[in-house]
Amino acid sequence: MEQRKVIYYTDELKDEFSTFTTTPPVIGDDYDYERISFGKRLERFVVYRIFTYPVAFLYSKFVFRRKIVGKKLLRPYRKQGIFLYGNHTQPTGDALMQACLTWPRLNYVIVHPNNLKVPFIGRFTPSLGALPLPDTMGAFRNFKNAIQHKIEQGHPVVIYPEAHIWPWYTKIRPFADTSFAYPVQLKAPVFCFVNTYQKTGKRFRMVTYIQGPFFADDSLNSKQQRKKLRDEVFQCMSKLAENSNFEMIEYKRKEEENG
Repeated sequence: MEQRKVIYYTDELKDEFSTFTTTPPVIGDDYDYERISFGKRLERFVVYRIFTYPVAFLYSKFVFRRKIVGKKLLRPYRKQGIFLYGNHTQPTGDALMQACLTWPRLNYVIVHPNNLKVPFIGRFTPSLGALPLPDTMGAFRNFKNAIQHKIEQGHPVVIYPEAHIWPWYTKIRPFADTSFAYPVQLKAPVFCFVNTYQKTGKRFRMVTYIQGPFFADDSLNSKQQRKKLRDEVFQCMSKLAENSNFEMIEYKRKEEENG
């Protein structure tokens, strides 16, 4: 086996190690989050059901030999909108493989606007269910309304709270509680999933663990609910991440390089 790569980081909250960089498009008041026209709904059906899921399934099976543990926990909520929070460790895989978690339900994913500029596939990310983060107040209202409508329609909404991609990282990085405002406001169930990397003989496989549901505590004010929900999910994800026993890339703080 080749020598393990080492990546040095300085800030767990802000460092980004995706190999794709670009100037993101501005998501303004006129961005169409709802995509309710017949043409866009047809494109969504074709791109997601006919193309994305088969590719995601094959990619999961043959590249990562993936196993999903705990999917049955989602069954009682299959007709209800839910939020799923996951770790962000695969530039391409995270965009595709989350579709396997809730299939045959169509889900939506909150993404950075950079995703709209990825060569070729960026053109289709809205049809994959991408909800890019807004840049203006008008777009933010539309963004929040779209999330509410998806939940009311019974769709899962996927969020990567770590925000930045750290390829193959085997722990959970600290993340803010900002995105937990959505399930608090909408009183929606929350689940988490963690992609772990496990050695099997001379090879490895990805094992994805799903856990939940978590609910906001109505006895607290909204800010406290958000924090408590975040802490519960973070603790659960950190515990699930301990199942990783294979490390493709080692991450070290820069101080350690000289220490």
